[in-house]
Amino acid sequence: MSWRFELVEKPYGGVTEGPIWDGSSLLFTHIPSSRIMSYDLEFEEISEVRTGTNHTNGLAYDSEGNLYGCCSGGRAIVKFNDDGSTTTIADVVDGQKLNTPNDLAVDRKGRIWFTNPWNAGNIDASEVEELDNRSVLMSEPNGDGAYTTTRVTFDTTMPNGVLVSRDQKTLYVAESNSERLDIDRELRAYPINDDGTLGDYCTLHTFGSDKGSVHRGIDGMCLDADGNIVATAGWESAGPGPMIYVFSPDGRILETHPISCNRPTNCCFGGPDMTTLFVTSTDGHFYRAETDRVGWAIYP
Repeated sequence: MSWRFELVEKPYGGVTEGPIWDGSSLLFTHIPSSRIMSYDLEFEEISEVRTGTNHTNGLAYDSEGNLYGCCSGGRAIVKFNDDGSTTTIADVVDGQKLNTPNDLAVDRKGRIWFTNPWNAGNIDASEVEELDNRSVLMSEPNGDGAYTTTRVTFDTTMPNGVLVSRDQKTLYVAESNSERLDIDRELRAYPINDDGTLGDYCTLHTFGSDKGSVHRGIDGMCLDADGNIVATAGWESAGPGPMIYVFSPDGRILETHPISCNRPTNCCFGGPDMTTLFVTSTDGHFYRAETDRVGWAIYP
């Protein structure tokens, strides 16, 4: 089945990100305006549900329906409370400020896995990068409302999208290095150990790093009900162009679906039967497409 992408709303201008299904509506972020938007499928209306998010990028629910976000401007992982307040979950690691958290995933133990690259465009020009690495971090709940944050990858240069497998045994990471042309863009699978550390990764797919034709690689990802990885990737500058990929858990490309935006940023399934795929972009698009796949997420 070919997926036909429908533009739900004209481009907002500036990056839209973090699409996530809450059971009745689709939330997504508009990073430049520091807003979280909500798309009501029944009435086909988009409304503003939260402002002042300080350039929040990725969003994720835990299994109980608590909403978390990557607050790039605040260099923190935050929890968005029902009363409109915000709680900081993590803003330091090893005694130093986080970089600019980008994307996150929450597992069934309540652990928050997030990528911590450096995106200077989302912060004040006076901010400095304190850490000497751009890694995947994990914030683990202590049981008293506080979290302990640790570094869990030691081999990434610019991690982007992150995803926990359905069986909770694998962490998928998009190594999307956008600054060095000599490093391949990769989709990696790290085994999750019982103690929360990660084992050596397996490369599921390599997009390449030819200096004359650099593939953008993966930005964001979600899962279908069979455990396959649905990913936004590509760009107008090189390679096969902007695309939605469907990878099997072992990295085989099952499907590709072109999309008419320069750089798709993230995607998620939603709708009553979880068969509608929603996609955001660097230009602020918000797309939907009816698919022949059923999505899966830890909530709802």
